[in-house]
Amino acid sequence: MHELSIAMSLVEMTCEELAQTEGRLESLHVRIGRLCGVVPGALASAFELASEGTPIEGAGIVIEEVPVRVSCPRCGEERPIEDVTNFRCPACGAPATEVVGGRELELVSLEISNEGEAASC
Repeated sequence: MHELSIAMSLVEMTCEELAQTEGRLESLHVRIGRLCGVVPGALASAFELASEGTPIEGAGIVIEEVPVRVSCPRCGEERPIEDVTNFRCPACGAPATEVVGGRELELVSLEISNEGEAASC
């Protein structure tokens, strides 16, 4: 399960950032595109496991799922699609020529409370 290695990387990056502040991690916010191959529920479970025994244990993970967006050559617009097996413009039906969103895997932000001491992992 590659979600565990991603979760371990998130824990490592978060601990590095948290060590530079005086506070406690409340939650981290992650953006996941539907095409990136990460299962949000599996990542949340893996994060809980990977953070055990670290200063961020007990922190939440907030996952924003990003829809697939395509560029339509006929309409000239970017539009979200629901069916990832059908890369056609939902407005006009033209085949999409470019995927412009939905591959993201980003650590967006950390919510840190001012309570507590500097953390070290």
